[in-house]
Amino acid sequence: MGICQGSLPKTTKPLKRELKEKLQSPIIIFMIGGPGSGKRMQGNKLANKYDFYHVAIGELLREEATRPTRKGKTIRDIMLKGALVPSGYILELLTDNMLKAENVKGFFVEGFPREIHQAKLFEEVVGRSPNIVIVFDCSTETMIQRLLIRSQMGERVDDHERIIRHRLETYYTLCEPVFTYYVQKSLLRNEACNTVKDRQLPQSSPQ
Repeated sequence: MGICQGSLPKTTKPLKRELKEKLQSPIIIFMIGGPGSGKRMQGNKLANKYDFYHVAIGELLREEATRPTRKGKTIRDIMLKGALVPSGYILELLTDNMLKAENVKGFFVEGFPREIHQAKLFEEVVGRSPNIVIVFDCSTETMIQRLLIRSQMGERVDDHERIIRHRLETYYTLCEPVFTYYVQKSLLRNEACNTVKDRQLPQSSPQ
């Protein structure tokens, strides 16, 4: 995509045994959907309701992008072009954040995985699959309108129509294999845009 990503790893090694063990018992739920589909609001709502730890990949990346470092500039440039940050760095960011949480029942991981390599790399690094993958089914028109409104409010530097359309195109292209992958594992759940029905959460990690 014409972006220098050399300073960010494309892959990463599996966690050490003792670190893997910390992530085997908690319930792990991935929440994916296009930009503007309501992931952030529902992630916060569900985490509070079930007393889970909420990990928002987009927020973690935006926080990293504000740092006055070469890595921060690289992430910022990638995001401003509507492209994806390399999977290895995403996995390091995600697992580091999850491992900081102590004595949690579960995790709602918002905005992950964004492509099939991330889905498979998570299993290699952590040594397990998620319990459930929730997909927010939202129309393209609704997502664009929400993001344009958010742009007018100045909430996000990457909420400009050209970037929005590129992000949506990237999402639709890269997420289809992710959906197929989790359907085959019987883990995928579709929800109406911006709503999640009450459901019985799983009690333990899939083995």
